[in-house]
Amino acid sequence: MTIAANATRALVLAVAVALSGAAQAQQAELPRDLPAYGPDKPLPVAQIEKKTLANGLEVWVVPRDGIPRVDYVLAVRNAGFAADAADAQGFASLFAGLLAQGTQARDSRQIAETAQSYGGSVGASASNDGVMVYADALVQNAAPMLELLAEVVRTPAFPDNEVRLAQANALQALKAAEAQPAFKANRALLAATYGDHPYARIQQTEASIAAVTPQALRQAHGLRFHPDRALLVVTGRVDPEEAFKLAEAAFGDWAVAGAEAPETPAAPRQAAPTRLLIQRDGSVQSTLRLGRPAIPATDPDYVPAILAGTVLGGGFSSRVNQNLREDKGYTYGASAGFSPARMGGRVQAGADVRNEVTGAALQEFFGEFKRLADEPVPEQELLDTKRYVAGGYLISNQLQGAVAATLASNWLVGLPPEFLANYVPMVREVDAAQVQEIARKYFDPKDQSIIVVGDAAAVAGQLEPYGEFRRAE
Repeated sequence: MTIAANATRALVLAVAVALSGAAQAQQAELPRDLPAYGPDKPLPVAQIEKKTLANGLEVWVVPRDGIPRVDYVLAVRNAGFAADAADAQGFASLFAGLLAQGTQARDSRQIAETAQSYGGSVGASASNDGVMVYADALVQNAAPMLELLAEVVRTPAFPDNEVRLAQANALQALKAAEAQPAFKANRALLAATYGDHPYARIQQTEASIAAVTPQALRQAHGLRFHPDRALLVVTGRVDPEEAFKLAEAAFGDWAVAGAEAPETPAAPRQAAPTRLLIQRDGSVQSTLRLGRPAIPATDPDYVPAILAGTVLGGGFSSRVNQNLREDKGYTYGASAGFSPARMGGRVQAGADVRNEVTGAALQEFFGEFKRLADEPVPEQELLDTKRYVAGGYLISNQLQGAVAATLASNWLVGLPPEFLANYVPMVREVDAAQVQEIARKYFDPKDQSIIVVGDAAAVAGQLEPYGEFRRAE
């Protein structure tokens, strides 16, 4: 998960809690002379200066007043999980994590201490569609920090000791994850949604972790990291022309050498629904996951889909959470929504529920799916949801590092730089008819795969109305 995604999740959760508190307050008697909501504020249109270096590297500079700091994010397309081989699931996670753990000139400690001496840090993360390497520093150290970032990007060494340590940590993390029913449910839903497409292979396995070697990492770096499919975003108190000079000095002689990893194929838009019950002996609850293939981020349905998914299951006050948690008491939390990527996306919904209400919970999920398709969202609910989505986006993009990460993340999935400023106005333009149409296209119950992790002895009978479930361990 990217730094922007982490920040966004935390801030959106805070907004959700605030909205929940507001909703509870509305149930009490309020003063009659409360002022109306103030006008919604637009996201200031960022000044984005652009240049492409001779080697194909795109450079975007976003000058911002504020604290004396500069943020860098370098994104590389076709370098993430979608580039992993079928027998190397989750390889990109270790690959990204090890980039800053040693270069041809410094070991991991020297990299960390050098970054700290500049007043910042350096790191990397992987997603379906690419890898993002990020760094920040005090503005007076902008040049040496960019040189350090270039060193990490261009000359990682993948030292033997760091690779062994990363493998050991990954194996321990995998062991802990596989003990959780949600991990198994998500893995099964990815397979049901994407089949043999690379987007289904983002979770590591013991075999894939064990197979990682320094040689394999170096080979992957040569295939994946090319300047002609990379973007450098620079934000902060920086002059664009000076930033372009720094980028040229750090990356101008980065040459395209050798073969490139292949482009990611288009993901499926349809899939035959799967019914799968994964046995978990003695489980007192069922982990439910529902989903199907959906749309890439560049699809015209993308913004209406985000809004529809938020109405349905995108926050504490969403319909499925209010229904299954607040009204029925089936779960501590239920969710639903869209997860887009560059070559295709998916719908996912889910909850952990008590054994005895497993079938009833599925009924409520599908009931909410159908209600969203059959009935226009009431005006006030739609307005509140728009404020929630727009507000969370505006809050999460206040920090300059978040702006850099958002621009880079958008670029990875094929969205233009203008989307940063256009997103909130596009959200505000979505109407109830569009939300209904999204529900009809992507939330039809008959198209959803159903994954259940639980004890078959306790729940199998409740699943019979939803089709024949294949059993798995």
